[in-house]
Amino acid sequence: MAKGHRSQIKRERNAQKDTRPSAKLSFARMSVQKACFVLDAIRGKDVTTALAIVAYNPRYASGVIEKLLKSAIANAENNNGMKVEDLYIAECYANKGPTMKRIRPRAQGRAYRIEKRMSHITIVLDEK
Repeated sequence: MAKGHRSQIKRERNAQKDTRPSAKLSFARMSVQKACFVLDAIRGKDVTTALAIVAYNPRYASGVIEKLLKSAIANAENNNGMKVEDLYIAECYANKGPTMKRIRPRAQGRAYRIEKRMSHITIVLDEK
């Protein structure tokens, strides 16, 4: 158990928090693997290049990630007062979410299991 007064413990915990602007999307209806194809393409790039890559990527995940990236940019501008020209994608990742389990009927009384996967996507920006 941590020693110290409760307010002191809270202060220390808040000092360790990450203050970089970010955006999170929970329960996105796509698998982690499909989201990571697009996230790998934009990781480490500056924001304008990343928006161009996502805009012309034919995958379904790119449209969802484009909205999330624009949200992260708006958070950086409005909450942290950063300029768009100086921003780059410091981190972007997709974590596994819950799976919806469905059953598809098959011949002779059998059933196949269908798993509809979800993911939690996070984009973190930083200044150059």
